[in-house]
Amino acid sequence: MNRRQILMLSLPLLAAPSLVLAQARTAPAAGAVAAQPRDPYAPTEVAIRPDFEVGSIVVVSKDFFLYHVIAPGRAIRYGVAVGTAELVWKGRATVGRKTEWPSWTPTPSMIKRKPEQYGKWADGMPGGPTNPLGARALYMYDAKGNDTSIRIHGTTEPNSIGRAVSNGCIRMRNEAVMDLYEQVPVGTPVYVY
Repeated sequence: MNRRQILMLSLPLLAAPSLVLAQARTAPAAGAVAAQPRDPYAPTEVAIRPDFEVGSIVVVSKDFFLYHVIAPGRAIRYGVAVGTAELVWKGRATVGRKTEWPSWTPTPSMIKRKPEQYGKWADGMPGGPTNPLGARALYMYDAKGNDTSIRIHGTTEPNSIGRAVSNGCIRMRNEAVMDLYEQVPVGTPVYVY
């Protein structure tokens, strides 16, 4: 097929975008390889304001993204899930502790809000693949060195990424939090907007 034939075949597609969309939703022809849609929450290197210090973590809750600043004006962007409207935590913190396969204990306020869901874990849940904190957790501490009870952690619900569903913590897919865990030391500054 020559260039002119390709152009002539593509003209109807340019003139009828709704047709293109409709065809994109249909199954591919036998033997054809379907193009995978781009995952907007996959780790991606992006530009960021140059005033954030290299190594810091910046979370933009309303956009469901966490940025790990890797160079002046450059960051790796990860998709996250954040707290529901009344539970969004904002502020500055520091990574005060890091844990692989962390244990989890719901806060008293979580148990009070949903005793049927969280009450059975009042004494804690050991770490592992079914633990809601997932594979890794970064514990955020305030300027006085107090645990904020807010974590950047993995999840057993990767489909929650890109939504406001948590009790205030910042969730990442397990493979993403494992990558971030290896990149950031204790003491890393975290800014949550």
